[in-house]
Amino acid sequence: MNNQLAKILTIAGSDSGGGAGIQGDIKTISSLGGYATSAITAITAQNTLGVKGILNISVDMIEKQVIAILEDIGADAIKIGMLSNEEIINCIVKLLSNTNKNIPIVLDPVMVAKGGHKLLDTGAEKALINKLLPLCTIITPNIPEAEVITGSKINNTSDLETVGKSIIDMGIDNVLMKGGHLNSLQLTDILITKNKIKYFKNKKIITKNSHGTGCTLSSAIACGLGQKLTLKKAVQRAHLYVYKSILNAPDIGKGNGPLNHLIKV
Repeated sequence: MNNQLAKILTIAGSDSGGGAGIQGDIKTISSLGGYATSAITAITAQNTLGVKGILNISVDMIEKQVIAILEDIGADAIKIGMLSNEEIINCIVKLLSNTNKNIPIVLDPVMVAKGGHKLLDTGAEKALINKLLPLCTIITPNIPEAEVITGSKINNTSDLETVGKSIIDMGIDNVLMKGGHLNSLQLTDILITKNKIKYFKNKKIITKNSHGTGCTLSSAIACGLGQKLTLKKAVQRAHLYVYKSILNAPDIGKGNGPLNHLIKV
């Protein structure tokens, strides 16, 4: 193996349909030239039509997976996705608190399902917001998730920026506010740091094939940071990668299909 490959650890749930979660992350990282390792937090039985079942992995096994990777292979960046309960969140917080602080951490705060259903109970939400978010280099909430984090409503691009700034004020270093839920023909994501704001715009693609978009974007950013790209360049490449992946989606399954993770940027 080429030892120059950036090693990216993804901590997330497994998607049996292959479009999101661990599977989507590994495809993304590999396509962008990184070496993917994983710690699985949950096993899901799902396809493009929906989730049929979820089995959480024990915190002991999650901890063993993360430690096994870090003490041998190591990580140039870490991506975090589905953490389904407070016990698992606290486990990850403990592990990251004892990890090299120079390793970039990208969190996709999976809190709300596409239909609007909350995926975390109140205790888990509080642990995610108060304990995990401050440990991360960047978080990538969609609009429903940003609303849960801040308690503020987002109706337009101006709200998106305002709420993003309020997340920074909570002690978060960087946030990528994803505007895909806005009722607009233009897709607008906003990267907000402590002293800069950068807009990423593209024409919104109207399609049913968008399963795994959040997982793909966050793991693409993690890969870029692990490859020593600047945060702006990592987000810029990830944004383009996701756009092209949706544009060239393979139309797999009868429902919300996956992206084309093999696309080149």
